[in-house]
Amino acid sequence: MNLSFEFFPPKTPEGAEKLRGVHAALQQLNPEFFSCTFGAGGTTQDGTLNTVLELQKSGSEAAPHLSCVGASRVRLAELLHTYKANGIRRIVALRGDLPSGTMEMGDFKYASELVEFIRQETGDHFFIEVAAYPESHPQSKSPQADVEAFVHKVKCGANSAITQYFFNTESYLYFRDQVSKQVSIPIVPGIMPITNYSQLARFSDACGAEIPRWIRTRLQSFGDDKEAIREFGLEVVTGMCQRLLAEGVEGLHFYTMNTAGPSTAIIKQL
Repeated sequence: MNLSFEFFPPKTPEGAEKLRGVHAALQQLNPEFFSCTFGAGGTTQDGTLNTVLELQKSGSEAAPHLSCVGASRVRLAELLHTYKANGIRRIVALRGDLPSGTMEMGDFKYASELVEFIRQETGDHFFIEVAAYPESHPQSKSPQADVEAFVHKVKCGANSAITQYFFNTESYLYFRDQVSKQVSIPIVPGIMPITNYSQLARFSDACGAEIPRWIRTRLQSFGDDKEAIREFGLEVVTGMCQRLLAEGVEGLHFYTMNTAGPSTAIIKQL
């Protein structure tokens, strides 16, 4: 079972120190790589660079996210060559979501354009991951348009994909079957542990990930009982991962929220 974990760049020295401990704990599970998110408009870009380089120097394979939002060709070329010079071999190339305000997309409008640019600048040096949306991107014109956009990213040079998290296994399997008729790359499920219902609901409403009614209703019924939420979440997400592994997925990618415990608990159950 191939594993990978996603971090976001810490904003404080205390957060950085905590992340070192989280990384050390998750590294014991022998993951394939750790990815690190990339904020738009410079909000966390330096943090991403610093976090990725520290992870790489520690002996882990690090995969920085790159986003189209507010990005210029010059700045992204600089980042790519910095990463290349520091031994980074994997990139997560994303369109990214526009933050509130007046920021514009920058020199790239779509992730496919970013993938093409990475290939033009660095050839085959980087293994490029892209995003996949089993339940369709919330801004997509239609599910079919979403599949077409994904296929185009692959044809532009993507090697593998990581999905938005989901709790409906059938949506993932249907999406995988649809795109596999046209292209063949690993589509790794993104896994979100359930530990906090209000936070999960907020994230899911923003990104278009459906929380099935039976899960939402059960979580609501627990109220402020954090332990009950964690136990139920562990049961539900572990069961989903078991089904996905039985269906032959290439691996699992965990959205850690910079904590080790929830992801570790699921993996131990598996």
